[in-house]
Amino acid sequence: MHGIGNDFVMLDLLNTPAPVDPPELARRMNNRRMGIGADGLILVERGARAPYRMRMFNPDGSEAEMCGNGIRCFAKLLRDRGYLTGSEADIETGAGPLVVQLTGDGQVRVNMGPARLTRREIPMTGPESERFIDEPVGLESWRGTAVSMGNPHLVLFTEDVAAIPLRELGPILETNPAFPRKTNVHFVQVLSRTRLIQRTWERGAGITLACGTGACAVAVAGFLTGRSDRSVNIDLPGGRLSIEYAEDGTVYMTGPAVTVYEGEWRESSSSC
Repeated sequence: MHGIGNDFVMLDLLNTPAPVDPPELARRMNNRRMGIGADGLILVERGARAPYRMRMFNPDGSEAEMCGNGIRCFAKLLRDRGYLTGSEADIETGAGPLVVQLTGDGQVRVNMGPARLTRREIPMTGPESERFIDEPVGLESWRGTAVSMGNPHLVLFTEDVAAIPLRELGPILETNPAFPRKTNVHFVQVLSRTRLIQRTWERGAGITLACGTGACAVAVAGFLTGRSDRSVNIDLPGGRLSIEYAEDGTVYMTGPAVTVYEGEWRESSSSC
């Protein structure tokens, strides 16, 4: 499945035992040359605090707390397979329980919860109660804003996002020592107060066509730095997401989810 080009291998485990070693399985399945190929492996499980639980593993085997494009795919899978009869679902994630709504036009709207802005919440080094908004990032003249949507993000604004050497700057900023769990990195160009362009380097995955939690962080950073309104459309290489940063601090994300194909993984014939 994919959400505007951010693609995932989805494992339906609601009636099937979970894999013994999800990180290793993720490394093999996500491999684009010797596996299925994806930006992440998502496990569809029963939840302890909600009816359903989502776990997401990056291509390097690391587990992400949350994935915005992935949770939309998760919701569509629930409905397409008949697990979900209504239009709303509560889903347990590493970032806490989230509510998703499937709309009549094929879009999925997700209540992503509140944006988290203190260094302790992101997490970042330094005074725990401070925010990091439009501050130097220790790389040339770049300044960034840090936001957590259950996972860490660093947002940097630029005049020409297409000119950014993302493959060079992405890994440097991902491993910035100020972020003890590393961070996702987003370069953003402002076209208007309601339209932004985003390019992303994802922690544990590299360059991706889209990042849903990243788009939420970008919208928050744009508003906090006075560059954009609370409701924005964000254009990513894979498509468009609509983000609303409500006055109470809650972030809402709306976008599509698509099933590409289904298949069978045969352990005996796959290795890397």
